[in-house]
Amino acid sequence: MRERRAKPSTVAQGEGLIELRFRLCDGKDIARGSYEPSMTVSTLKKKIVAEWPQGHTVTPESLNELKLIHAGKVLRNNKTLAYCIKTIGDFPEDVITMHVLLQPAKSKRKTANSKEELQKLNPCGCIIL
Repeated sequence: MRERRAKPSTVAQGEGLIELRFRLCDGKDIARGSYEPSMTVSTLKKKIVAEWPQGHTVTPESLNELKLIHAGKVLRNNKTLAYCIKTIGDFPEDVITMHVLLQPAKSKRKTANSKEELQKLNPCGCIIL
């Protein structure tokens, strides 16, 4: 039986840099590159905002509107890449993909102040008592 060898992790290759790309909801990848393991998530968010594609219908106005997701978890701003990317099993030799969600601030959401405005926002005729 052939013995299976573990692939070297992305962190262990080369100069100890982590190769990442960030995928937007529409499938576009931005800010692909090699990053230091000591870099914080907030620094990554600054780079993503700087490289945000022109012509998008919605663009981030602050770092707090961006959410980075890796391995099903939302990454916290004060954590480093080394902390966020744990070597569980084998990493592929390719690039690690993180997902980027844009969540606008709550103050921008429409709110209804009167009954007429509520009907404009929700034209459904149902009333729940």
